Amino acid sequence: MRKKIEKKYYSLFTGEFTATFAFAGVWLLYLKLYSSLETYLTSYYSLYAFALLELLLLQGSLYWYLKLKQARQNIFSNLPLNQLKVFYLLKKLNLFLFAIGAILLVYQLVTFQTELFWFIFLYLFALVEYINYFHIRLSYMSPEEIKEFRRQKGFKSSKLAKELNKHKQKHNFFS
Repeated sequence: MRKKIEKKYYSLFTGEFTATFAFAGVWLLYLKLYSSLETYLTSYYSLYAFALLELLLLQGSLYWYLKLKQARQNIFSNLPLNQLKVFYLLKKLNLFLFAIGAILLVYQLVTFQTELFWFIFLYLFALVEYINYFHIRLSYMSPEEIKEFRRQKGFKSSKLAKELNKHKQKHNFFS
């Protein structure tokens, strides 16, 4: 069982970490191949949303790395309290950054910015990643878990959300 969990955590860690660099690579490739998109891809709005997405992917990578490290030590409990505090603070930071993004979105809608499409796409992608890590599990399901999902007819809380909620009940630092 340990090897199976270790393999899953390794896959999740490397997948999120690779995606971080792959998205940056694709971004740069688009800039090189499609110079007509440069204005859209390098606008402050698009860069903000892209940086937010990259930040969330790195947070996901960190979480799965820490879980992998625990599994290799044969520890299958929640992350230690000090690590959960970091994720709690990251969750708050993310909400603040999304609020700034919402202000940028409203500004773009009012001023009819041409890079609106790219910003919305990246902002929504980042939002989905945030929800996937900190609230509801939207991805990384095995075939067995997909069958269970169909039976239960709904989404589960993400693993990180479960850990944060469990410690929220025990400790006041989450208040």
